[in-house]
Amino acid sequence: MSDGRLSVFKTYKLYVGGKFPRSESGRVYEVTDSKGKWLGNAPQSSRKDARDAVVAARKAFGGWSGATAYNRGQVLYRVAEMLEGRREQFVREVADAEGLSKSKAAAVVDAAIDRWVWYAGWTDKIGQIVGGANPVAGPFFNLSTPEPTGVVTVLAPQESSFLGLVSVIAPVIATGNTAVVIASADAPLPALSLGEVLATSDLPGGVVNILSGKTAEIAAPLASHQDVNAIDLTGAGGDTGLAKELEIAAADNLKRTLRPQAVDEADWTADPGTRRLTAFLETKTVWHPTGALGASGSSY
Repeated sequence: MSDGRLSVFKTYKLYVGGKFPRSESGRVYEVTDSKGKWLGNAPQSSRKDARDAVVAARKAFGGWSGATAYNRGQVLYRVAEMLEGRREQFVREVADAEGLSKSKAAAVVDAAIDRWVWYAGWTDKIGQIVGGANPVAGPFFNLSTPEPTGVVTVLAPQESSFLGLVSVIAPVIATGNTAVVIASADAPLPALSLGEVLATSDLPGGVVNILSGKTAEIAAPLASHQDVNAIDLTGAGGDTGLAKELEIAAADNLKRTLRPQAVDEADWTADPGTRRLTAFLETKTVWHPTGALGASGSSY
């Protein structure tokens, strides 16, 4: 083999509806490392790309939310398996994206894989935490159960390109929602590579859709989109003006809004708790008659 062979550079694409389209606008932008070295060209998503992602997420919602919690846990665990198999690739991409040494990047990737496994284990347990039977004065069973909110727009963290990314995506889909994710603007490559992992796992197409580009440009139409049910503003944490604008736009159709928590999210390696699991859940309460109650109590 000749020493002068040309390298095969990777073409990064969006991940929408289980497929890998380029931006419909045809735009790309250069992604560089902390020293200004060119890493690749990322698609610069447009409003049309954002709307296409919402359509894909809505189409996938019925099947994903209707799957058993146990099945969702199996799928999330499969994603962790696939990430483990491509660990070295992600170590390299995270090191370049965040300016970390290889050993520190490896620790970040390992923590992200472990977090997928952690959320996989929560899928069939969160119902016991936030649901249950309610005591009522009358001959009724009264049961409250959690249900997914719907299509969730997620602004991924700007600084934590992989561990933070996993920490905001996994809890959204673990609870049965579907997601439209806006990757870190300056470090989108680990997110776009994550799309390749999701496509080769058992995750149905459209459950997670990943867009790259200018956060404000993509987030604006998603915040005001009438078929988006909730929005996570984590990635706008450093721009209070943008966060406020998006929150106002989201109020138009009463979206659930998760505000940035800069203090809590400064360290993505900390125990995440259940806050993100419960952020995009609705509570359904069902009343069911127990039968006529006589002097001796229930007729059953």
